[in-house]
Amino acid sequence: MPVYLKEAPARPLGPSAEVIERVGSILRDIEASGPAAVRRYSKELDGWDPPSFRLSAWAVDQACSHVPDDLRAHIDWAADRVRRFAEAQRACLAPLEVEVGPGATLGHRHIPVASVGAYIPGGRYRLVSSALMSVLTAKVAGVHRVVAMSPPREDGVYAPTVYAMQIAGADEIYALGGVQALGAMAYGALEELEPVDMVVGAGNDYVAEAKRQLFGRVGIDLLAGPTEILVIADDSADPHVVAVDLLSQAEHGPTSPAVLVTISHRLGAEVLDEIDSLLRTWPTAEVTRSAWEAHGTVVVAGDVQEAVALSDAFAPEHLELQVTDPGLYEARLENYGSLFIGEATTVTFGDKGIGTNHTLPTGGAARYTGGLWVGKFLKTVTYQSLTPEASRSVAPHAAAISTAEGMHGHALSADLRHTAD
Repeated sequence: MPVYLKEAPARPLGPSAEVIERVGSILRDIEASGPAAVRRYSKELDGWDPPSFRLSAWAVDQACSHVPDDLRAHIDWAADRVRRFAEAQRACLAPLEVEVGPGATLGHRHIPVASVGAYIPGGRYRLVSSALMSVLTAKVAGVHRVVAMSPPREDGVYAPTVYAMQIAGADEIYALGGVQALGAMAYGALEELEPVDMVVGAGNDYVAEAKRQLFGRVGIDLLAGPTEILVIADDSADPHVVAVDLLSQAEHGPTSPAVLVTISHRLGAEVLDEIDSLLRTWPTAEVTRSAWEAHGTVVVAGDVQEAVALSDAFAPEHLELQVTDPGLYEARLENYGSLFIGEATTVTFGDKGIGTNHTLPTGGAARYTGGLWVGKFLKTVTYQSLTPEASRSVAPHAAAISTAEGMHGHALSADLRHTAD
């Protein structure tokens, strides 16, 4: 049986009734009233009421000119890594054509979504890297039109975020945040904005709920809630490194879970001591301490198998392996958003641009989905082509199954092919 040295309550199963109702009210208002409602909520919630929410080419250039050269170079480096990995993923997605019987050809092809709205968070932290993860990946997939939105500051969108949007290939950039941004993109609820076919990107509880309620009208990537980390560690791990990695993700917000699963009681106790010490001087201690105290867990597993079972049950967004033999775990682990193997590999690298995408499943969703990647922006569509001879061969089977289902019109359609010259 696992032994908990620190145990957090279970993650909430979904948004509160208050969040659901508030988001629904805003979206209904935006659908009914359009630009006037978007402007009203922007002014009320963000204090932002510009002549136009869209950044002009001049405004984009001005923002980019304020980004220091060294930061530009770092963003450029990350963009290159994200682009290269997305291109490699795209190259794996080949069209298919196969003859399943004489004269019966089936196939599929991958068609990019026509237009995408990318939401780039900018609340507690201005997540510059998120622009690369969503906008650039969509562009590599072949999306023709990408609309990028991020919450405003006093003078518009954070300049490094604008720079990241621009080099990622955003076709339109807007200073607009929150539910009103998601509604504007889905409904085309601004004078100069056409609706998009899909919205992607992370955000707070209200943004995630807006995506959930908009799904169906538009496509979405996934419902990304509070970020998570789970570290599996054994006696070989450095307790200081483990503690730093746990806290580095807990700083995202006061509801971010951070979990250590270890097969070493000694290591678990030492990590707890390290965290207590680190929090005395941690640069974002106010937020990080709240997250750790409310959502931090340290559990000692009896063996590798139990450690894997605990991790898979949690299905973490980010999973680090700090163990002597990672292969023992890799072969058994099934539920995670992204895996970081070895002490030299930190979640921070994935978050900030090593190349893999940082928009990942949370709240246990890794049980059934992966994260954002180039394939999310592609529609895999099928086709069929039959010769007359193949059609006559297929028709009796289709007609018989249709009749068994009571779908006699379908049977008639099939029989026409059977009797055709």
